[in-house]
Amino acid sequence: MRLRARLFVAGLLAATPAAVLMAQDSPESLLPPGFDEPAPAPAPAPAPRPTPAPRQTPAQPRTPAPAPSTGDAVSRPVVQDVPDAPSAAERQQSRAEAAREMLDRLPSLEELEAMDPDELDELLGLKPTFDIPPAARRSSERVGLLDREEGGMGVGAVANTRALFVRNVLRGTRGPLVSRWGHIALRRALASRMAPPAGMDGMEFAALRAGLLNRLGEPVVARALVQEVDTADYTQPLISAAYDAYIGTGDFTGACPMMRLHGATRDDEQWELWRALCSTYSGESGGMDRIERVVRRGGEGRFDALLAQKYAGAVGRQRRAVTLEWDEVDALTPWRYALATATGAEVPEGLSAAGGPQYRLLAALSPSVDIVTRAAASDLAARRGIFSSTAMVDLYSQIYDDTELSGDQAARAALLREAYVGTPAQRLDAMQDIWGDGEDRYARQVLTAYAAARMPVNAEMADAAGDLIASMLAAGLDRNALRWAGVVPVGSSGWAQLALAAPGRGTPVEESGVRSFMENDGDGLRSRLLVAGLAGLDRMTQANAEELSGDMGFDLSRQTAWTRAIARAGERRNAALVTMLAGLGMQGSSWSKMTPLHLYHIVSAMKAAGLEAEARMIAAEAVARA
Repeated sequence: MRLRARLFVAGLLAATPAAVLMAQDSPESLLPPGFDEPAPAPAPAPAPRPTPAPRQTPAQPRTPAPAPSTGDAVSRPVVQDVPDAPSAAERQQSRAEAAREMLDRLPSLEELEAMDPDELDELLGLKPTFDIPPAARRSSERVGLLDREEGGMGVGAVANTRALFVRNVLRGTRGPLVSRWGHIALRRALASRMAPPAGMDGMEFAALRAGLLNRLGEPVVARALVQEVDTADYTQPLISAAYDAYIGTGDFTGACPMMRLHGATRDDEQWELWRALCSTYSGESGGMDRIERVVRRGGEGRFDALLAQKYAGAVGRQRRAVTLEWDEVDALTPWRYALATATGAEVPEGLSAAGGPQYRLLAALSPSVDIVTRAAASDLAARRGIFSSTAMVDLYSQIYDDTELSGDQAARAALLREAYVGTPAQRLDAMQDIWGDGEDRYARQVLTAYAAARMPVNAEMADAAGDLIASMLAAGLDRNALRWAGVVPVGSSGWAQLALAAPGRGTPVEESGVRSFMENDGDGLRSRLLVAGLAGLDRMTQANAEELSGDMGFDLSRQTAWTRAIARAGERRNAALVTMLAGLGMQGSSWSKMTPLHLYHIVSAMKAAGLEAEARMIAAEAVARA
């Protein structure tokens, strides 16, 4: 840097005329003209010099001035005075003043040596700029991925809602949600193309939604959302949300345009390492040098720099042999996990397990992770609502195609095939083996949803009908599940799920059926949620709902600020706001955290807002999973 700075200054001085350097002897004010002394009196204008009449040639006839509108005057040519050309002394003085201004703006040698490459590029005019024609720029007032025709919830969904209210709802939802279907509905709302609420700009609204998507374990959707905004328009909150989204997807090079345009917005070590990665990816030699300086500096950031060095060698032209010593790492971070998996480095299982569920979700989403590890992590993603049944089947199909794989996932892939192609008895046995009895039972039911939908209705399988129905409803296959309505006994789990999930039910559910269900419910949680769901869907008379809820010790008429807000949003048929408020009320790690009062208001408001299908699936899921 020192040699580069000296050459830079020497080149500028060599290009400066001697007369300019001599002109620097006189003191120069640093204030703009007019702020330090009175403006000088104007010099008298020079007397006009006689101007000869222009000569006219036959090839270029003189064009007369337009005739007056009255038509009674003769048009005459207009002759203008030509200003005097500046003298040689005036030209020299002008050049000297311009050069003085240029030298005044030059940094000192010490300042040049302290500049990083980005600051030096800006000084030399090499910094990237936003150069998109106005007509090609995207508006930040309607940011999103889904129009109404694509499943979105409407452009003006929250436009008339106060900004403070929406801000508190989105910030207050930390995730995860207890309901798979609640997660799916909230993701759809956050990805919808919407105008911001009243008093909030589009950049903040996009940043709030992307941040919540990251917290829900949806970095892929969050990245797509922030990419709907022109990079040059990013604000600091949107940069932070984009930062997390790019790390969550392991897309370090995809963030390089943001790093180039907003490199000075942060100064933490990981940010600087990321900028160096982008420099290396662009073919600049200085990027790898900056990473190596962090490695030599040691300390806590040394391991992060080694990971960056390994990644830079993979995407750039400068290869480095990097040895990763995981023994010196106390804790795993998303940055370390994303860089390690992107370069094929194996993360110790103990570190990822100690890091919590977020690393299982990152493993499920990362294409850099081996397929067996992804399948093992997909259970959590399916249970949360991040993975669909189709995505799960795709993963296990790849495992089945690889005959060299073995272990639990390979055995499960073979069972999944049998669940589709065996006899009905064999298919049921295969699905029951897949489901198991552990915490991932519901996730495995997501996996077998389409296999369960292919099962022929058989009264001899009535005992297993509840699980088959739960599997079908996990993928929203309500009409397939309804085929079993004539087989399941009243008061059973399958009966209760169909009472909630059946589309277009017109008759109320009888109290006797609910009491029969209550007799087989151990702690009563599922019964309480059943009553709350039926009441929210208007599938039970008010008198029966009050009597049953009173017997089980809860009150559906109790009001809170949240219940009033979601009920009002439902009355106004504001699907997006209802869904956001539902997400706020469904936070938790299991259905044991859900109260009947919350479920009742969520289901009721969704139905009123035109989201009856989602309301039915959430209510049925509650009975299946509680």
